[in-house]
Amino acid sequence: MAQFKGNALAVLIGSLPIADHDQAIGLVFKYTPEIPLWVQLPAYPEEGMMVQFLPGIPGVVQNQDRVFIDTSKSTFEDDLLKFYEDYLAITEGGSPLDGTRFVLTPETARGFFTLLDVMKSAPQFPVALKGQITGPVTMATGLTDQHKRALFYDDRLLDVVVKTLAMKARWQVEKLSQQGIPAIIFIDEPGLAGFGTSAFISISRDDVSRVLSEVIDAVHQAGGLAGVHVCANTDWSLILDSAADILSFDAYGFFERLALYEASLKTFFDQARILAWGIVPTSSSEDIARETASSLVDKWESQASHLETLGIERTTILAQSLITPSCGTGSLTPDEAIKVLEMTRNVSQTLRS
Repeated sequence: MAQFKGNALAVLIGSLPIADHDQAIGLVFKYTPEIPLWVQLPAYPEEGMMVQFLPGIPGVVQNQDRVFIDTSKSTFEDDLLKFYEDYLAITEGGSPLDGTRFVLTPETARGFFTLLDVMKSAPQFPVALKGQITGPVTMATGLTDQHKRALFYDDRLLDVVVKTLAMKARWQVEKLSQQGIPAIIFIDEPGLAGFGTSAFISISRDDVSRVLSEVIDAVHQAGGLAGVHVCANTDWSLILDSAADILSFDAYGFFERLALYEASLKTFFDQARILAWGIVPTSSSEDIARETASSLVDKWESQASHLETLGIERTTILAQSLITPSCGTGSLTPDEAIKVLEMTRNVSQTLRS
């Protein structure tokens, strides 16, 4: 971690509203060449947030109406046993991840392989590469079994989901690290916005910490940096007090909420961890149209000044910051997405200069 500094570099969250992977990676290298990422394109149903990382999980059923795990299938118990055999062969037997159920494939994650191809002849060598994975809380609360019960409430299915995501995150680190530069994996957890509400009443803080830690640990064991991205408000101490190297948040809309955790933020910076400021809005067309790079720099400066009142020096804040959109741009129009990418790059360049 000490070898990587954010230095207010620009990085994206993940999705773009286009249907061509070559065009998408071209935009990535145009606007965020220092830390490019592989792109998810929601134009393809198989690249949806919930389904993209499902392959390898036993009992998956996908039809036009819904995606769920069917534990009533006659083959489910045998499939579950084979899942754990495959998992233990890697974690305890030392078998390689390549060729297993835990890898990404071009069928569901073409953007990953497009990034690797482009890296063979990249015009500018990056300082890091970024991947992402749906977080275990989001996946296990958003997907259900055949009875429409969230997977989080079935200990067996929750364990399978967490281990699948952990291994797919680890595999990404192994592949991205072959470029000889740091690999960053963002664990995308929009579901954490529901923590503490009536919808999550039976999910404890320990439950969330445990499943997040398993995925973070897998990233660290492979030598990568782990970030947790939440694009709404949550109990920020869940991430600040975790082992995550990077906290990625919607600074445009929720800085004031995060700023309430003063002691944890001070400790976070003291530990040389990184804040990824989602200072460029993505949730409102009106905000995107109204804002400019200059206005967003002013907004960031005001927020950074607040952190300075906690005793964190401005040079430290900049060194331990990344500049991002507040969330992915997959739901925007192409023109809106391009403006978001331009503002992200320009805010970063202004702060760095």
